[in-house]
Amino acid sequence: MRNFLRPAAGLLACLVAFACTGCSSDGTEPPGGAGSSSPTGSGASPSATAAPSTSYAPYVSATTASTNDSAGSPSAYNLAFVISDGSGCTPMWDGSHAIDDPAVKSRISALTSSGSSVRVSFGGASGTELAAVCADASALAAAYAGALDAAGATQADFDIEGDDLGDSAAIAVRSKAIAVLQKERPDLAVSFTLPVMPSGLDDDGLALLRSANDNGVKVATVNIMTMNYGGTYTGDMGDYAITSAQAAHDQLRDVFDLSSDGAWHGLAVTSMIGDNDIAGETFTLSDAAEVRSFAEGTGIAWVSMWSTFRDRQCEDGDTSSDDAATNCSGVPQSAGAFAEAFSG
Repeated sequence: MRNFLRPAAGLLACLVAFACTGCSSDGTEPPGGAGSSSPTGSGASPSATAAPSTSYAPYVSATTASTNDSAGSPSAYNLAFVISDGSGCTPMWDGSHAIDDPAVKSRISALTSSGSSVRVSFGGASGTELAAVCADASALAAAYAGALDAAGATQADFDIEGDDLGDSAAIAVRSKAIAVLQKERPDLAVSFTLPVMPSGLDDDGLALLRSANDNGVKVATVNIMTMNYGGTYTGDMGDYAITSAQAAHDQLRDVFDLSSDGAWHGLAVTSMIGDNDIAGETFTLSDAAEVRSFAEGTGIAWVSMWSTFRDRQCEDGDTSSDDAATNCSGVPQSAGAFAEAFSG
């Protein structure tokens, strides 16, 4: 998913809350909530708790508020994105705002004032991911920790895509760093956000998950990005999202040695609302309702969208300042309508 470079005006270790992309500190469900069994590590098997309810946890800008942030009453917010400052192992929001920026801290306080939790998302589609520039696992773990502490978060999301997904050296150091972090803070819930196709995760995505597993990372949730499949995928985007989730579910069973329920509870789904980056791909409000219904029926941990600031109709004739690629959906809708559909 895009970084917010343009303001909106862009198992082997005990996978404990796989169903909850990171159980929130206030007891609500993970990423968007959820709290139950999921991938584990080091041979541990998922706990046999009751299936969690599917929560709603949208992606939001950490630096710029949207009037639609609270639509749908999210259980958690994914704060996008922490990346390198561009020259070294210094974490910054969007590569341009200090992690302890007072404005960001104020924004986080506003987002959590109603009881929602926040998850810090590292990476994204733009800028330099920290694992590519930090000297070693210790330095990388410290960079991640600094961002988490500044946000007051106990949930970390790693959005790995593009060239970063094929960088085996960065993947290895990231896995080691996350394992270090979880030893220091056992309550840290980790999710990986990865690109997917209707056929499932690709080889690079699976290799990343196996690396995390091999290094003892406790993965709470694997969040699949059901979007931007390519020019040949011109069919129903809701159907594609469900087909992608079904394929990823089977892959998670294999990678983490999970039961069918455990794999569903350890899965999250994030869709790009409205017009996608690929011409011909449009995710509609009916698609959102379809995905929500499917998620509830299977026990998926949480559903999400890219993103709250796009959850409104574009202004007719004002493409210079109102662009579906950056700050509106490109489809007819009322403000916040996708959030309401995803939250059920």
